[in-house]
Amino acid sequence: MTFACALLLGFLIEALVAWPSGLFRAIGHPVTWLGHAIRLLEASLNRPDRPALVLNMLGAVTVIIILSGAVLLSIIITAMLPAGWAGVLIGGILAWPFLAAKSMFDHVVRVAKPLQRGDTSGARQAVSMIIGRNPDTLDDAGIARAALESLAENTSDGIVAPVFWGLVFGLPGLVGYKAINTMDSMIGHRSARYENFGMVAARLDDVANLIPARLTGVLFALVSGSAARSLRVMLRDARNHRSPNAGWPEAAMAGALDVALSGPRIYGDTLSDEPWLNRSGADADASALTRGVALYVRAMILLVLILVLLALIQGI
Repeated sequence: MTFACALLLGFLIEALVAWPSGLFRAIGHPVTWLGHAIRLLEASLNRPDRPALVLNMLGAVTVIIILSGAVLLSIIITAMLPAGWAGVLIGGILAWPFLAAKSMFDHVVRVAKPLQRGDTSGARQAVSMIIGRNPDTLDDAGIARAALESLAENTSDGIVAPVFWGLVFGLPGLVGYKAINTMDSMIGHRSARYENFGMVAARLDDVANLIPARLTGVLFALVSGSAARSLRVMLRDARNHRSPNAGWPEAAMAGALDVALSGPRIYGDTLSDEPWLNRSGADADASALTRGVALYVRAMILLVLILVLLALIQGI
């Protein structure tokens, strides 16, 4: 049996039920467990009075502890899995919480529905759950643009990258990637508090997403119906993005939908003059967001078909 089968099963479970709120109330979520461990280490080690080099080193220690702990536990669990379909079933259940296809879909649909009704306030509230910028500064086009950018980037971070590393290294690869990505989201910010302490976490996340981000862009292009334009925009504009990875799926989506994404935005009270992706594209709107969700669904179907094919090739 291969881990491709377990990944496929985990993907399908998550696509059906996401992570039920009752289960979250009862036991939390594996990513929140990682978050608690990261928070404890950060609170004890990240002191502003320490020199930058010391904070760099302590941040690296935090990364080593969290990543090695997550991977080691996964290796032990993998060694204990039974052979045959029982192992696939248990492996699929273990993979389930580290994939986020339905969760991502649900978050973006919650933005799209009020935007379609002209409920700007409701759309702002919904988009504030998935972006870091100030939603009060966003008009309808800004809301649609922010939701599309989040959808594109998180398709890579939340779905394609975990699947990729799971295929490469099995359960330890899947869990190890989520540990890296969770550390980046918590301590990898370019802020006064985390600039030094989170440097290693941020750089490691950049490396871990290098291949998956580009694969996500190709995935969007393949299901877009406008593959040549999507790939052209991706290859031309992705490197203009402030992130070495997020620009690839975002630019591919911008080209696929022929809308302009990224551009200037406000974080807190600070204007960030970001370059545009597909600058000549139309303004994003509710219709573009709906088409973006449809593009995402097609990409997920293709990803499932790829997992099925890999499982068949590897001999299920």
